Amino acid sequence: MSIFPQGSAKKDLPFKDSAAPARDQGPAVASFEPAEAPFQATQRPAAPAAPQARESVIASDLTIEGKISGSGNVRIAGKFKGDVNVEGDLVIDGGARLNGGVRARRVTVAGELEGNIESAERVDLQPSAVLVGDVKAGTLTVAAGSRIRGHVECGWDDAGAAKGKDDKAQKDSKDQAGLDVVK
Repeated sequence: MSIFPQGSAKKDLPFKDSAAPARDQGPAVASFEPAEAPFQATQRPAAPAAPQARESVIASDLTIEGKISGSGNVRIAGKFKGDVNVEGDLVIDGGARLNGGVRARRVTVAGELEGNIESAERVDLQPSAVLVGDVKAGTLTVAAGSRIRGHVECGWDDAGAAKGKDDKAQKDSKDQAGLDVVK
């Protein structure tokens, strides 16, 4: 028994696509060869992302007394009494308070700091900052509205300070603020 009349040709069928493969060829064979090599010897893999320094946070509802030291970053949003000595950055949020000495790569103050900042690369005082203490930093940025009381040494490198302030070569090449003098 046949569905199609014996005399009909395959080209007369409306659903037959001439580009489609014929069913009489057998099962398809899959190829597991990659279309193109994913990694060539001349290509270099993407460099891994630099590891991000972790940040430790003292929350706004905490009051802690002690000492902080380490290699990561620290954010103080609450109150801390003690010294902070980190190789990373220190951020004192608005409304936060720190009573103690600070040694960090970068220090950003938006709250209150009562203590000295020693040997920081950069210190940023935000408009709401209150700093009572001495500052020794490579760069100091003071925003309008911030308050500071203490001695500030900014722009002096350790080698220049070791020579003494009376060194004539140092006086000729630097002004009192530690900036290069152009004559």
